[in-house]
Amino acid sequence: MYAIVRDGNKSFRCEEGAVLRLDLRTGAGKGDTITLDRVEFVGGDSPRVGTPTVKGARVLAEVRGEVRGDKLIAFKYKNRKGFEKKRGHRQRYTEVRVTKVEA
Repeated sequence: MYAIVRDGNKSFRCEEGAVLRLDLRTGAGKGDTITLDRVEFVGGDSPRVGTPTVKGARVLAEVRGEVRGDKLIAFKYKNRKGFEKKRGHRQRYTEVRVTKVEA
């Protein structure tokens, strides 16, 4: 069984054992359990589509820790002016492992 959940402004496909990178949750520590209850779709033997969410469905996930994404470079340049500006950014995420999909 799998589910499609919405967290923030993104949708994720979840099944037991899947590892997801969610937006940073400052209050969640390593080993904590979080509940994702905005389930839009539950698939499997009897699929259910939510309007907008599936009633009674939720996904339980265990926090694995805080991780940082790949480095993104923002480079600004103006031709013949001698202007160059280079900046880097690494987004912080909360990494979770899905433990249970309840429909």
